[in-house]
Amino acid sequence: MRKQAFLRYKWTFLLFLVVALFVINLSIGSVSIPLKEIVRALFGMETENPIWKNIVLDFRLTKALTALLAGAALGLGGLQMQTLFRNPLAGPDVLGLSAGASLAVSFVFMAGAKGLSLLPSSWSIAIAACLGSGVVLLIVLAIASKVKDNTSLLIVGLMIGAATASLVSVLQFTSRAEDQQYFLIWTFGSLGGLDITELSILALALVIGVTLSVINIKALNAWQLGDSYALSLGIKPAKARLLMIITASLLAGAVTAFCGPIAFVGLAVPHLIKLWIKTSDHRTLVPAVVLGGASLLLLCDSIAQLPGARFVLPINVITALIGAPVVIWIILRGRKIYV
Repeated sequence: MRKQAFLRYKWTFLLFLVVALFVINLSIGSVSIPLKEIVRALFGMETENPIWKNIVLDFRLTKALTALLAGAALGLGGLQMQTLFRNPLAGPDVLGLSAGASLAVSFVFMAGAKGLSLLPSSWSIAIAACLGSGVVLLIVLAIASKVKDNTSLLIVGLMIGAATASLVSVLQFTSRAEDQQYFLIWTFGSLGGLDITELSILALALVIGVTLSVINIKALNAWQLGDSYALSLGIKPAKARLLMIITASLLAGAVTAFCGPIAFVGLAVPHLIKLWIKTSDHRTLVPAVVLGGASLLLLCDSIAQLPGARFVLPINVITALIGAPVVIWIILRGRKIYV
């Protein structure tokens, strides 16, 4: 009874954290807007300064929603990969999906130097990223049907990532400096600039990812104890592995398509949640990492805003500064993490 009450307290704290960080994120920016006016803008009422309403609804709200959805997706994708490979250092991009997306996007940015006329836009970049990660996913699925060992699949994913990264380097070497700069800015990651259609697609990807995770929860729990144990419970390892790969790929691909390659969130969030909740039961972990991922990326985006400044730091700068020490701390701590 006492344990259940303590768990309820932790759930309440996670929910409160998401709401609090969401409000803080809306409150921070180069333009100082009173919290009361932000609330009025959110409820469609007129604000003291008409421009404030446009800033809140057209920029800050969409940015905060993007951070919430992308963080939740990356956290859940990271949990799927760490469970699949039974490796605490596995993240949602270990299968080379982000690298495949980067290769396709680099081609869009650097096509001018090859005599092609591809105009970079938010949708052309998103479509290219989806196609790039989709092609890599098909390759990984084809290999997964032949390779039954998860460690071998992990190595294959890393090699695909290395190969695509080398192709990106070739494109950069033969491209114009301005094209390279545009591509470099994209690799920093961005949570701004999404419209309602793009947000809807990102939200749909998250809903599908959560649904697939819930369907596969029994397999996720059994998977931690090995294939033999999963088989003894009537679970088909091949089907379970396929669902995990598709779920993580969908989540990572959608985030990369609309926000660029955001690092460390998917890697750090499952560890932080396991240390906080202290359980290996995915019935608890799945919703917890969704809330934890949303909280972490909202926090990172709030820090990146630099209150009072007229520029925003790249989101990957902040996620690396927070995520890397977290992973190092976890390793040095030397205590058991529920995997």
